[in-house]
Amino acid sequence: MPNQSSPTRYGAVAQAFHWLIAALVATQFTLAYLADDLPIGAHKLALLARHKSFGMTVLMLAILRLLWRLKNPPPELPGHMVPLERKLARATHIAFYVLLFAMPLTGWLMSSAKNYSVSWFGLFTWPNLIHKNETAFDFLRATHDTMSFILLSIAVLHILAALKHHFWNKDNVLLRMLPFIKSEKAKSEK
Repeated sequence: MPNQSSPTRYGAVAQAFHWLIAALVATQFTLAYLADDLPIGAHKLALLARHKSFGMTVLMLAILRLLWRLKNPPPELPGHMVPLERKLARATHIAFYVLLFAMPLTGWLMSSAKNYSVSWFGLFTWPNLIHKNETAFDFLRATHDTMSFILLSIAVLHILAALKHHFWNKDNVLLRMLPFIKSEKAKSEK
């Protein structure tokens, strides 16, 4: 499988970034959900430590993904898409990038405002970005929570749009991001 995107498919590197980040974001929602109702204790702190480590991993991967995308533009959108669909697709991708940076950064700032360390799987500790500040913590927590709902909503719409393209439009939008798949549509569009 080629590393770079072709006119009709994403390359292996772009696909790997997409699916790895998607899996990590799903993991983040799961960890946050599990930790939310737990009382303060060792189990909750362990879940939150993993949540922070995975969050910083998402941030690092988002940086690499953006750098990759700047050098390797994605395949063109299908010609049959109306201008509104094209604008929505672009806006969705921009929103994903903004949130993939903003979510980990607000989490890191939130931890810093509580003077809680952000460790990366116990290998090293990221420096605090701000001094302890309860007001900042409250604001950052509310911001982080709000962005999580926005991210979840956009992800659901993204999945529904991919399914619409596959089952309703019967084009290759979904197939071009699936690894190990060679669609007849993708072959015939070359």
